[in-house]
Amino acid sequence: MSGGFALFIIGWIVIMVVLMGIGGFFMFRKFLKRMPKEDGKSTIDWEEHYIDQTIHMWNTDQKALLEELVSPVPELFRDVAKQKIAGRIGQVALEKKCSKITQEIIIEGYILATPKRDHKFLIKKLQEKEIDITPYHPLLER
Repeated sequence: MSGGFALFIIGWIVIMVVLMGIGGFFMFRKFLKRMPKEDGKSTIDWEEHYIDQTIHMWNTDQKALLEELVSPVPELFRDVAKQKIAGRIGQVALEKKCSKITQEIIIEGYILATPKRDHKFLIKKLQEKEIDITPYHPLLER
């Protein structure tokens, strides 16, 4: 076996191990989200519960706003991100005992559901739409 071919095989093994590690990491995260908590429901079960309880509260404008807010998420992960954010928005709406999903609830739920690094995009998008972000400063600073 030549030295070049041996390096190729070793390189291929390294690439495969790295790719399998990355895939395993994401599969393990999904597995952990499916594990039941103390209350018997998993994180994903609660997201689905909140979405089912509030699905009738959404109108097309709110759905379009949510779609616009998750647009920077890569296509592959967009459905998962949308479910997580919609679940949190539903939770906020139920906690506030609202009869419909409003723009304020969507923004609050988005802030609570996303990591701090994603808030820059939200602030930029809200400024483009000329929406005042002052009421959301306490949530953005958490």
